[in-house]
Amino acid sequence: MGGQAMQTDAPKMRQEVIDTCLKVNALGINQGTSGNVSVRSGEGFLISPSGVAYEAMTPDQVVAMDMQGGHGGGWRPSSEWRMHLDIYRTRAEAGAVVHVHSPYATALSCLRRDVPAFHYMIAAAGGDSLRCSDYATFGTQALSDAMLAALQDRSACLLGTHGQIAFGPTLDKALWLAVEVEALCRQYAIACQAGEPVLLDEAEIDEVLERFASYGKQPEASAQSDG
Repeated sequence: MGGQAMQTDAPKMRQEVIDTCLKVNALGINQGTSGNVSVRSGEGFLISPSGVAYEAMTPDQVVAMDMQGGHGGGWRPSSEWRMHLDIYRTRAEAGAVVHVHSPYATALSCLRRDVPAFHYMIAAAGGDSLRCSDYATFGTQALSDAMLAALQDRSACLLGTHGQIAFGPTLDKALWLAVEVEALCRQYAIACQAGEPVLLDEAEIDEVLERFASYGKQPEASAQSDG
């Protein structure tokens, strides 16, 4: 493994990968070991191992990988490590990645359907739609390439006949986005059952994106509250 800096990663970060894996199942956006989680670490990243039950996973089983696809230790990384690697290689803002097979996102991905701007929260992924990638076999470079195309100017997408993937600056943010993607897919599916959703126009989405740039950002902690 080329990235010596990865050997110094804190056990706390490995535990955070496990905790996030447990959360995706507890939140109902994944089942079994079908999903995978990673976080950027030094000159590489840490990723959940292949085929290990989340509730039995230990920090030493979390796999350290370098940016050439090499890994150390006695455990194999998730079979989807290429998607994580390519996100870290191409998106400097990505600090963590969550990939899950959440029910509604997976159902829409099986229809190969983009989710349009039926609700303003679609902008949470960075644009006026939640794209669905082309299909490719799991664990292949072809799937990673299809994912990158769907992620252009986005931080989440559906994966054709597969599931969804989301990234953020931290594990908490990546998990939040994955949950939001599933909520949007569920809402869109319900709306489509009732009729044809009314879509927001480009100008409205642009305004929402501008508002999202400062959404959730609080003043400095040093600011004193009144009273």
